Amino acid sequence: MVIFYHSKYVGDPINAVKIFYEKEVDEIIVLDIDASVENRSPDFNMIKNLTIECKMPFCYGGEFCTVDDAKKIVQIWTEKVAFSSCVIYNLQLFQDVGDAIGNQSVVVVLDYKKTGIFDRL
Repeated sequence: MVIFYHSKYVGDPINAVKIFYEKEVDEIIVLDIDASVENRSPDFNMIKNLTIECKMPFCYGGEFCTVDDAKKIVQIWTEKVAFSSCVIYNLQLFQDVGDAIGNQSVVVVLDYKKTGIFDRL
């Protein structure tokens, strides 16, 4: 599990989506990086509010580890769901969600930290 230190509040997510739309961003992904650390479910109301404002392809990632959560996220107009740590521990979940909502709507997000041999890249 990765913990992000020195986090900084950069503003309201809904306002950020509006700004990115005005800047003609092609696609947006919102990752709730605190959800897994806090062991909480996705904020479906917040996700819905983001998708209402978002006029571009939208992907959500956060602490959800069930097919039902992924289906619910897609049902509120999210085009893709992003998995991270729970897929590492349950690869079958990735397949099950792909079967339920379509493989094109499932992505994996990986955190990367340069150490050792990779420092030279």
